[in-house]
Amino acid sequence: MGRTFALAACLIAAALIAWRGERPPDPASRDAPAAAFSAGRALADVEVVARAPHPVGSPANAAVRGHLLRRMTALGLAPRVQRADVAVQAAGDARSGIVGGRVENLVGVLPGRDRALPAVALMAHYDSVPSSPGAADDAAGVAAVLEAVRALKAQGLLRRDVVVALTDGEEANLLGARAFFAENPLAGRLGFVVNLEARGGGGRARMFETGPDNGGTVDLFRRAVSSPSSSSLAVHLYRLMPNETDFTVARAAGLRGLNFAFIGRQFDYHSASSTPASLDQGSLQDIGGQALAAVAAAAQAPALPGPAPDQVYNQLPGGYVLAYPAPVGWAVLAAAAALLALGCVRARKAGALSWRDGLRGAGAGLFLLLAGAALLRAARRAAGAGFGFLEQRRLLAQADRFETALVLLGLGLLLYAAAELARGRRGIALVPLAAGLGGAFVAGFDPACLVLGAAALAVAALALRRPTGAPGAWAGLIATGLTAGVALQVAAPAAALVAAWPTLLAAALAAVSGLWTARSRLNRIVVLVAAALGLGWLGGLVHGLYLGLDAPELLAIPVWLAAIVVWPLAQPDRDVAGTPFVAVGVLFAGLAVLAAVRVLDPWSPRHPQASQVAYLQDRTSGRALRLSLTPDRPAWSDAVLRADGGAVAARPAPPLFRRPVDAAPARPIAAAAPALTLRPSPDGRVVLHAVPPPGADVLVLELVADTPASEVTLNGRPVRLLARPGQTGRIRWRAAQDGLVLAFRPAGPGAIAVRYAAQTPAWPPDARRLPPRPADVMAFDTSDSTIVTGAERLTWAAPSRKPVP
Repeated sequence: MGRTFALAACLIAAALIAWRGERPPDPASRDAPAAAFSAGRALADVEVVARAPHPVGSPANAAVRGHLLRRMTALGLAPRVQRADVAVQAAGDARSGIVGGRVENLVGVLPGRDRALPAVALMAHYDSVPSSPGAADDAAGVAAVLEAVRALKAQGLLRRDVVVALTDGEEANLLGARAFFAENPLAGRLGFVVNLEARGGGGRARMFETGPDNGGTVDLFRRAVSSPSSSSLAVHLYRLMPNETDFTVARAAGLRGLNFAFIGRQFDYHSASSTPASLDQGSLQDIGGQALAAVAAAAQAPALPGPAPDQVYNQLPGGYVLAYPAPVGWAVLAAAAALLALGCVRARKAGALSWRDGLRGAGAGLFLLLAGAALLRAARRAAGAGFGFLEQRRLLAQADRFETALVLLGLGLLLYAAAELARGRRGIALVPLAAGLGGAFVAGFDPACLVLGAAALAVAALALRRPTGAPGAWAGLIATGLTAGVALQVAAPAAALVAAWPTLLAAALAAVSGLWTARSRLNRIVVLVAAALGLGWLGGLVHGLYLGLDAPELLAIPVWLAAIVVWPLAQPDRDVAGTPFVAVGVLFAGLAVLAAVRVLDPWSPRHPQASQVAYLQDRTSGRALRLSLTPDRPAWSDAVLRADGGAVAARPAPPLFRRPVDAAPARPIAAAAPALTLRPSPDGRVVLHAVPPPGADVLVLELVADTPASEVTLNGRPVRLLARPGQTGRIRWRAAQDGLVLAFRPAGPGAIAVRYAAQTPAWPPDARRLPPRPADVMAFDTSDSTIVTGAERLTWAAPSRKPVP
């Protein structure tokens, strides 16, 4: 009974440590000291910027830009508007699509004492996605930038300039950042960049990306920021992901710096629910306070961070960041091995260590990895939500509940494995067997679940066949941590800490307690306290993985690491091991919460269901369709589709969209088409001018020419299109009111087939009006828009071979 109470106390303390580490700071009020960051002051700008959705090129975006120009002027930044047309080739060949548009960046300078020194950039983007006010992404970043500049001025004259860049068109493929770093003269003066982002509406602000050779950057970050949230593991994982922010462009330009974001409350990401009222002001305080500290340190530094070997680092409970060069990781692993050896010597002298027990303990560690992955993957598939940004929203609406279910399932599996290993029973093998079979056939066939469950079953048959003592089992578990640490140190040193640090802690406890053979009161207290700290640190890892990746099977890793740390408290002695009622109870509690996730209706006025409808008129055929673009169609969308009496059916993805849609025939409407003209130019090229209908904000063209062309430009910028006859080129242009100009030099006379789609962000006035949405249904992305499609064929005669002088 004493072990059970100690384990409960350890788990409760660990939960409190993890919760405290993941809780944002309290927001500072409007009357905070002038030199400090205040979320209360910054919120005033959030309320203006996030008053309404303001995508690039929209009238609402122009209103936001006007407010920001006034604010930057009042701060003494002498802002200028950088207007640019940007065309981005999506990949490396002429068949790839081009994304582009017109952006208007806002750029100003807070002068420093020495204007010749490399400057520090403080960046955020001020556009939002359609249908979202963007209070978090990225009105919070913009407001934090302005408040940080105010605080910097209050701190006194800085050593070097701070360039303030509020970019446009980030949500349209980083268009504003591409224009700034490619064309703005101030970009050439930069030596360090701090960028602010968001992928949610709350949570801790995490520094998740640096520039290349980050040793000096991490040193500056550690010294400047108090109680930060960052890890070399997170930076390493982000480098492997396809995600992009404005910092991506800065990094590609060879600049060093820091990229911050908060990623909690992900339901609000790109959602109509991302309002100033729903924004966590503590998150605003966190991201602004960290950015202010980092920029102030960089702007006052005699020299900006230069290239230095990447560091391994993570914050410890309490906020201190421990960092060291990657090669020191070998010393960490060597220390863990030495401490484990000392613990083994002490346990051997006590006559309590068996190498067979050690092998079974290592097998238990492997079992936890395999069975945990099978169980948690099956839980994700059983939760009732598909995979994908829109499909996942059902889980995001009840994110805390689903995280609770996963934690309970992982904890229950750990406790059950510890009890079964002590008893030498294999009843726990039923868990991965059920998970493997259930997960494999829920929501479609999943061979990964089946393989994981079968592998865990095989390991259980070998490792759990005999009663095992805690000393040997713990030694075997620690050995698995050492093995993983060595493998990571070789393959990915920045990530090795995830195994090395818990292993070092467990090895130290093993040395102190003789692998739990010396159970004095002091040793019990030391193990309990240290295990609580270790589990609290792992709790932050669990929360970060849960938020960052929709892959719950990865949470099997912290389940296994938690076992390494807490095993002496988790495994009962062989002579007292009985039926593991507590472990089974925890598992069933997790299943009950998971059932609630699947069964309960998650939609509410705070978390409304997404709806995305559009009216499509094809000018070529004369037919019209009502479209619904969300995978889970609410009743409101169903009523919109059936409003003209047509039957609803699935259809392939129409122009502008990437996924199949639900559609129903609609009454044709009078909708203007884009104006397409083809004319020769004085330099001997052919010019295609495409002007969208009034009010359209997106224009898509698919082009197929029967004659090869060269010297192709789009709004004056070279692009790779039309290189071969019959090759399809695709252009998607945002902020399209003025249209686009495609010029090319064909090899001879020919024709070009143009398929077009123009989107206007409004429901057609001569269609049946949309019914009012219920409070638990919201417009999402480009919902309530009109799409006009069609095709034309344009021809030209033989062009001039030489440019006209």
